[in-house]
Amino acid sequence: MTEAYINRIATAVPPYDVHDRFSRFAASLLEEDPRKLSLFRRMSERSGIEHRYSWLAPILPTGGPGMNAEEFYRTGDCPQTAERMRAFEAFAPLLAKTAIDRLALGDSRRDISHLLITCCTGFYAPGLDFQIIERCGLSPSVERTFIGFMGCYAAINALKVARHIVRSEPAARVLVVNLELCSLHLQYSSDLDDILSFMIFSDGCAASLVSADPAGIEIQSFRAAFVPDTSDLIQWRIGDTGFDMDLSGRVPGVIRSVLHDRGAEIVENCPLSEIDHWAVHPGGRSILDAVEQGLALNQGALAWSREILRRFGNMSSASVMFVLEQVMRVAERGSRGCAMSFGPGIVAETMLFKAAA
Repeated sequence: MTEAYINRIATAVPPYDVHDRFSRFAASLLEEDPRKLSLFRRMSERSGIEHRYSWLAPILPTGGPGMNAEEFYRTGDCPQTAERMRAFEAFAPLLAKTAIDRLALGDSRRDISHLLITCCTGFYAPGLDFQIIERCGLSPSVERTFIGFMGCYAAINALKVARHIVRSEPAARVLVVNLELCSLHLQYSSDLDDILSFMIFSDGCAASLVSADPAGIEIQSFRAAFVPDTSDLIQWRIGDTGFDMDLSGRVPGVIRSVLHDRGAEIVENCPLSEIDHWAVHPGGRSILDAVEQGLALNQGALAWSREILRRFGNMSSASVMFVLEQVMRVAERGSRGCAMSFGPGIVAETMLFKAAA
């Protein structure tokens, strides 16, 4: 049986670091409630996030692509969904091309046989797949698949599809693109839970090459674990003024519990002591704490996930690939790892892997 490998991963974020500016903006929304404001500031300090990036410039850019957030998010007047989707259509192809160019495919880009895209923050047609083909010089005959609206665990599902393609077509070369522009969906709200959710999410893109070439990391197996009676804890719906997120504070506790009770099943009964690398989706500090506690991992096991959270925030489907990119740089041949993401359901999606040459 032909095995599939993630040969390369490259990542990109937009040019504007908006985290500090947003924190000041969010605090202004809570000024009339000192208790909420105090809690927000405490949670912000403990978030583990120092930087988050957006195509929406916090100040008017002097040159190059970008949009003044003060104009896009007019005070008290949120843009309609159509306006947000126009921004997505303008900026998503730029970010995708940057990440794909960093794969340094050269002339071999014409050998890409399949293109997989994950996204839950923007839609249009002809879509991002056509833009990538035209801007990145892919063959017009490339097979295209869009994996939409799955949220943070979409990248794991895309890698499942890529593995199926390579195992059935050993000559296939699959380009996987995970792109999210979460900052397009900020809402004006004085609800503390809403504001804390907005404080976590950001924009980013990962591009990866999957093939039968035995280089990078070997994709070994996948496992999905549904948690019963939790479908109301993470919800993401298209509203009139953007996409509406409902993220319950119960999520970390549920993740901690399911990993404690079903951890062995979720990692395919692989002894945790045999897993050298953990690439866990950095959904937030409390999520990473829950994984660490639920699996009783050693302190530092999630160091790469915490580093990506600190540097970029939560980029939804792209985030776990940012972590895997770091793992690939340090993993020694033969070492084993587990990638893990969580999303609506609640569902835990995992992938076991082994470092190749």
